[in-house]
Parts: sequence; C-alpha cells; structure tokens
Amino acid sequence: MKKVVYLLACSCLVAGVFVSCGTQKKANASKGQSTVTLSYSKSLKAPEDQSLDLSVDKDGYITIFDGKTFKGWRGYGKDRVPSKWTIEDGCIKFNGTGGGEAQDGDGGDLLFAHKFKNFELELEWKVAKGSNSGIMYLVQEVTSKDKDGNDVLEPLYYSALEYQILDNENHPDARLGRNGNRQSASLYDLIPAVPQNSKPYGQWNKAKILVYKGTVVHGQNDKNVLEFHLWTKQWTEMLQASKFSESSLPLAFKLLNNCGGENREGFIALQDHGDDVWYRNIRVKVLE
Repeated sequence: MKKVVYLLACSCLVAGVFVSCGTQKKANASKGQSTVTLSYSKSLKAPEDQSLDLSVDKDGYITIFDGKTFKGWRGYGKDRVPSKWTIEDGCIKFNGTGGGEAQDGDGGDLLFAHKFKNFELELEWKVAKGSNSGIMYLVQEVTSKDKDGNDVLEPLYYSALEYQILDNENHPDARLGRNGNRQSASLYDLIPAVPQNSKPYGQWNKAKILVYKGTVVHGQNDKNVLEFHLWTKQWTEMLQASKFSESSLPLAFKLLNNCGGENREGFIALQDHGDDVWYRNIRVKVLE
C-alpha cells in the first residue's frame, strides 16, 4: 500500500504527536515544523514500499530535498543517483560537459521517487551561460520491448510534462518552436510563458507548478505565466500541433494524451540536458 502522511485529517493530539488516519506526524511547535512519512520506489518498476521521513512546514509544504543528501532521489530507470548529479552549497547541481544531450559519462535524468497527484511544487533554479534543462512532472517510467523481447527504457520526456529551464539570451532553443514556447517556464514546445520574466544566467529564478484535477499552472518569479487543462479536446489538439504529434512520436503522443496514466499521478524529475544547472529549496504541497 502506498504510505503517505500529508495533512492533519482525522487527527488527534497525543503527547506532542499527531496521529493521523493510523499513521504518525510528529510536530515541532517551536519551529512550526513537523515531519511526514512518504513511500517511495527504490528502482525501476519497484513498488513504493520504502519509506522516508521528511520535514513539512506550517503551511503544509514538504521539503523533498534537504540540501545535504539525495534521500528519496534516484536516476530515471535506475536504483542510484547518476554521478553527474552532485550536491553543492545546498543545491542539486548537474555537472555538464558542454556536449548537450550527446555528452558522455554517468548522467541521466534525476527523479524524486514518490508519485504525486494533485500538488503545488516550488523551487529555485539558475543556469550557467547557454544552459538548458527542465523540470519534469507527472513522469512515468515506461519500458517497451525490443526485437529480442528485452525491456528498453523509453525517454523520460515521452510521458512527462516539461517546465522549460533555459538561458533565454544565449541558448538557441529560445528562438525555436512557436511564439517563444521553448523559453523559460514555458510548457516545452506547447505553450509559451507570458510574461517572459526570467532572470539572466547566474541569477536565481523561482519556479512554481500547480497540478489540480487536470488544471495546470506555471509560475515564474512570483507571476503566473500560463495555464492549461489536461485530458481535454484542446489538450489533444495542442499535442497534435507539436513535436509530440501522433505522426511524429506516436508513443509519446499516446502517453502525453493520457498524462499521469490511469491514476493521474507521476514523479517529479530534473532533466539532464548536458548543461550546468542548479536547483534548491525544493518543496511540494499536496492538494488532496
């Protein structure tokens, strides 16, 4: 069973410990902090039968990166964190080689191994000059069979929505796509972020992603910059007009058209695009 303690539903206070629906949430009144227990999966296709305790603040935001460890994180399709992802000055950093997506070495996308359904994600990010990355959400770990019947891991972006992370001034992707829909905070290749209010490379930006019953909102630097609605006719039409169309990428179209899968939930991930990027203050508020 998926084990999650988020909020104080059906709870009672016993000797400084909140007991919620048969699970525990420990409170620290002096700091307005408590802890929650989340289940997570330790490897590809593994059930969420591992558990970890994480801090939650007085407003209900769960800290999913503690600034010191990769607790709860692993590589996409892997049982460990790829070595190109490191922790630097309280940040998650991807160490690029300048080779873009074609780089060598132990890389790959990084995901927090618990699936979220209705949530608000907040974090800060910055990039080096000319860098490209992405915040991916509602991620599924998808495999298919090759001609010999072996499992093959499909690219993460086939199933996931992408909040674009980009140095708009120096990366060519900013001038591709349509109407700026590959610039920072855009829903990559689908909807442009308006207004485009990102800060230059080397400076910290704030990102917000809200997902609630099919409504999705992107925020950048304290302004909402786009909104859309999953699982609608309009959503299907947008996909058909993008690089993820049924004729171009049939599997990606199928997965994205039913984004989140049967349970309408998925992982949160950070993209390896081969460039230096930093993330910090990563927190999630569950909206169920």
